[in-house]
Amino acid sequence: MIHPSTELKHINADVGYGVFATAKIPEGTIVYVKDSLELVVTPTDYLMHNESVKAVIEKYSYTDADGNKIISWDFAKYVNHCCNCNTISTGYGFEIAIRDIQPGEQITDEYGIFNLESEMTLVCGEKNCRKIIGPKDFDLYYKDWDKKIKKSITQLFEVEQPLMPFVDEETRSELDIFFQNPEKYKSVYALKLKEVNAGND
Repeated sequence: MIHPSTELKHINADVGYGVFATAKIPEGTIVYVKDSLELVVTPTDYLMHNESVKAVIEKYSYTDADGNKIISWDFAKYVNHCCNCNTISTGYGFEIAIRDIQPGEQITDEYGIFNLESEMTLVCGEKNCRKIIGPKDFDLYYKDWDKKIKKSITQLFEVEQPLMPFVDEETRSELDIFFQNPEKYKSVYALKLKEVNAGND
């Protein structure tokens, strides 16, 4: 579920649609949370679809640590990547604003966290644009992502959180542990696709 102070707009023919803030969204605000209405496509489900449907799933989903492809029921699936993104996924499963987002500003994300299976050419246009992102990005950048998250997640309980009721009980408990002991921070690396052990004992 995307933050309520957002709207969907068409950007241009190259980019397509994007999600924009309709009010100021302060740093530390949860901007997206996976709720019970999200569509979960398991690896087996994915294989059952034809190539046309697979292409749509690939375009509008992200892959979680268990290999499931998650498709948002609302327009959260239209949030675009930016190498200078203003929101980012956290190890707690939700995405937060890593700086204040102003009214009319596009909500942008870091796609490198989405367990990409192949390389993707970028059109973000930022000076620090990586040009191409791919499967190796998680290992290359997760420490940098953690720095950004740690800076902003400390403000989690200092700003209004309309999406907090949709954060599950287990995650809330993990947050309580972190705020009681910052050393118990859950790295964004928790979102990386788990490697399947082919050999069973």
